[in-house]
Amino acid sequence: MALLVAVLVSGCAGGGPTPSPSASEPTVAASASAPAPSPEAPTPTPRRTGPFEWVLTWSDEFDGPAGSPPDPASWEFALGDGSTNGIAGWGNAERQTYTNLTTNAATDGNGNLLITARKLDGAESCYYGPCEYSSARLLTRGMHEIQFGKIEARIKVPSGAGYWPAFWMLGTNVGQVGWPKSGEIDIMEYVGRLPTMVFGTIHGPGYYGTSGDSQTLDLGLPVADDFHTFSIEWQPDQIAWFVDGIQYHEASPEDVVPNVWAFNHPFYLLLNVAVGGNFGGPIAAETVFPQSMAVDYVRIYEEAPQ
Repeated sequence: MALLVAVLVSGCAGGGPTPSPSASEPTVAASASAPAPSPEAPTPTPRRTGPFEWVLTWSDEFDGPAGSPPDPASWEFALGDGSTNGIAGWGNAERQTYTNLTTNAATDGNGNLLITARKLDGAESCYYGPCEYSSARLLTRGMHEIQFGKIEARIKVPSGAGYWPAFWMLGTNVGQVGWPKSGEIDIMEYVGRLPTMVFGTIHGPGYYGTSGDSQTLDLGLPVADDFHTFSIEWQPDQIAWFVDGIQYHEASPEDVVPNVWAFNHPFYLLLNVAVGGNFGGPIAAETVFPQSMAVDYVRIYEEAPQ
């Protein structure tokens, strides 16, 4: 999900503001008595190949009674319509306001977390006027953070043009360096206007918004028809994306040259359902509300010791 600045971050593949250019590296002059040495090309990290052995280190199976809120020891809520410093809609012109209400995020009693987008009556104000939709956005910041491993979730997405659910990650340093320098890993994005497609993307400095390194998988059938397992296998200088165990995308530093690879540090997880926006697109008159993204589980694994 593309995002705006510092801690206020948006949904995935939409646009974002242009970051300030980085300061140039200092130049060291060569001695007049000797020729400057020829620069040596960096040695690429050897590409590792699977299959890998993974050890489960944390999971949320969402087994609480129906109507229970997400576990506060694992998840916090982002709130509001994403308006700050003159930027609104979480940087993507999204139409929802996020709440911490169980009407927008709660277990269903059958082992799923439901993140539900609903139409509103307009009593609350959003950046564009009376709020039209509510939803929820959950994150594990400060509670469950990871640097490398396998991250997966089993999810059933809502259907209809205008829905934009996502399972994604942000660098824990976003509050210090801002976005996109922090890096963003979109494990799964789906937009209802493209019903058979799944997106996997990274955003970083110089490759963000519509310029992110991205790939799609066409399932051939509507993604919303059933649950699917979305995952990445993430190692130093390497990320691979999977749907139901099928790899469809891989990224490494060579794919973002001449830009910086921003994915060798800790990240936290996010789950959300956006409505509309630059990537979600127009909300069709026939799109049904309310609908939910049902999350069966979220799991984090570390690679087994060699």
